[in-house]
Amino acid sequence: MTTFDDRERAFEAKFARDAELEFRITARRNRLVGEWAAERMGLTAEETEAYARAVVQADFEEPGEADVIRKLTGDFAAAGVGIDDAEIRQALNACEEQARQHVVRGA
Repeated sequence: MTTFDDRERAFEAKFARDAELEFRITARRNRLVGEWAAERMGLTAEETEAYARAVVQADFEEPGEADVIRKLTGDFAAAGVGIDDAEIRQALNACEEQARQHVVRGA
């Protein structure tokens, strides 16, 4: 075993940990923004739980957050709630910061 091999394995392990951390942060962010959106639409507690899960699932459609924004925009329009893309992006940013703090703290 060489030092180079050890360093390579350490780098790969760090990359995997960082990727997992970012995945968890994004999933938590999507859950939080789903809860935020559900509150704006006046959903019940049960509906909020299901809706938050649906927002997390929506993020698997394509890379990036466009799929989540599209879902929220469509759902707000269907519910007659006047929230635009700028407000959704602002909520995503706020929820991402909150999610990052939760995940890093291990909450």
